Amino acid sequence: MDATIVIVLAVGLVGGAAAGYVLHRIIEAKRLAEAKDLAQRILEEARKEAQVTKEDVLVQGQKELLQEKKEQEREIKERENALKAKEQKLMAKEERLEAKLETATQKEASVIELEKRLARQERELDDREVTLARREEEHEHRLEEVAGLTAEEARQRLMQEIESRTRHEAAKMIRAIEMEAKEVGDKKAKEVIALAINRYAGDFVAEQTVTAVTLPSEEMKGRIIGREGRNIRALEAATGVDLIIDDTPETVILSAYSPLRREIAKQSLERLITDGRIHPARIEDIVAKVEKEMEVKLRQIGEQATFDVGVHGIHPDLVRLLGQLQYRTSYSQNVLQHSIEVAFLCGVMAAELGLDEKRAKRAGLLHDIGKAVDHEIEGPHAVIGADLAKKYSEHRDIVNAIAAHHEDQAPETIMAILVQAADALSGARPGARKELLQNYVKRLEDLENIAKDFEGVSKAYAIQAGREIRVMVEPDRVSDDRTYMLCKDIAKQIEDNLTYPGQIKVTVIREKRASEYAK
Repeated sequence: MDATIVIVLAVGLVGGAAAGYVLHRIIEAKRLAEAKDLAQRILEEARKEAQVTKEDVLVQGQKELLQEKKEQEREIKERENALKAKEQKLMAKEERLEAKLETATQKEASVIELEKRLARQERELDDREVTLARREEEHEHRLEEVAGLTAEEARQRLMQEIESRTRHEAAKMIRAIEMEAKEVGDKKAKEVIALAINRYAGDFVAEQTVTAVTLPSEEMKGRIIGREGRNIRALEAATGVDLIIDDTPETVILSAYSPLRREIAKQSLERLITDGRIHPARIEDIVAKVEKEMEVKLRQIGEQATFDVGVHGIHPDLVRLLGQLQYRTSYSQNVLQHSIEVAFLCGVMAAELGLDEKRAKRAGLLHDIGKAVDHEIEGPHAVIGADLAKKYSEHRDIVNAIAAHHEDQAPETIMAILVQAADALSGARPGARKELLQNYVKRLEDLENIAKDFEGVSKAYAIQAGREIRVMVEPDRVSDDRTYMLCKDIAKQIEDNLTYPGQIKVTVIREKRASEYAK
C-alpha cells in the first residue's frame, strides 16, 4: 500500500514536472515571438527615422553647398573686379611710361644736338684760344720792349699793387659791415645780457685750497699722530688726504687735490676728536660711515640744485655728480654755484630770444659736469662732460652745448652760443673769481707787451683790471684803415697767447695833433 502510494506520487510528480516544462517552453516561445515583433517594429521605426534624418542631412548639405557656391561666386567676382582695377592701373602706368619714353627720346635727341653744337663751339674756342695766346705773346714782347721790364717783374709789381688796393678796400668794407652789424647787434646783445644779469642775482662763497681743523687742545695732536705715527698713517690711507701737523697752535691742516676728500677727512677727524677713541680700526669705521653719509648728501645737494633751477628728469648719476661739484672750485669760484648761475642766465636769455627756456637751463646746469670727474679721466672737462651727458641719454643739443662751451667742438645751435655767453658772464663778473697778485700783474704785463710788439704802436695800457687794453699808434706810420686791421690783429694775438676769463676789449687810438704859436 505504501509502495503503491509512493509510485502514484512519483508518477504525479513526474507528470507535473513535464507539464510545467511544457508550459514553460510555451511561455518562452510566446515571449520570444513578442520580442521578435518588438524588435521588428523598432527596426522599422529606426529605418524610418534614418530615412528622415538622411533627407534632412541632404537638404542641409544642399543648402550649405548653395551658400558656399554663392560665397565663392562673390569672392571670384571681387577678385575679378580687383584684377580689372589693377589692369586699368597697369594700362595707365604703361601709357605714362610710353609718354615719358617719348619725352626722353625727344630730350635725348635735343642733348645729342646740343652736344654737337657744343663740340663745334669748343673747337672754335680752342682756335680762338690759340690765336689769343699768340697775340698775348706778341703784346708781352712789345710791352717788355717799351717798359724795359720782363713779364715776371711786371706781374709782381701788378700783384703788389692789386694786393695793396684789395687790402685797402677789404678793410673799408669790413669796417663798414661790422659797424653796421654792431649798431644793431651790440644794442640787442646789451639789452639781453643786461636783462639777464638784472633778473639773476647769485651769491658766491670763495672756497679755500686747504682745510683747517681746529683742535680742542695741543694734546690732541699727539693722539692724532698715535704711537709711531700709526693713527695719522691710517687716517691718510683711509681718506687719501695729507695731514699737516706743524707748530700752528691747536690746528691741523688737511691737504688734498680733491675738495671732496678734504671734506670727508675733515668730518671724520672732527668725529674722532669728539668721540675720543682714536685708533686705526675706529678710524676706518668712521671714514666708511662718513663716506656713506656723503653719498647721500651729494645726491641731496644735486637734487636741490635741480629743484632750484627747475630742471627735472636728470639721470640719478648726473644728479650725484652735480652734488660733487659743491666741493670743486675753479679760480676760487664754487663750480656748483657757477653752474646754477649759468643755468639761470641761459634761461633768461633763451626766454628773451624765444627759445626753449627749460632746455637752455638744463644745458647751463650741466655744462661743467665734466669737472666732477676730470681728475679721474684724461681730457678737457667740456669733452668729458659731453661724453657723460651722451652716456646718460641727454639731448644732442645739450651734448653739443656742453662740448662747445670752451670751443673744443664747433657750436651747432644757438643754445651752445648762449651757454658760452652765460659761462663768460658768470666767470667774468666782478668778485666771481680770485687771482693771485703775481699772476694778475704778469697777465697785465703780457697783455701790454703783446700790443707793443706790433709795428707802429707807441704805447699800450691795460685798464679795467685787464678787461680792456688801449693802444696808441703813430699817425704817420699807421693809417685809419690800417688802424682797424691792427685792432683785429692784436685781438687775435691775445686770443692765441693768453688765458683769461671772459673777454678783453682792444681799443686802438690814432690821433693827429698840430700845434702852432701865435706871436
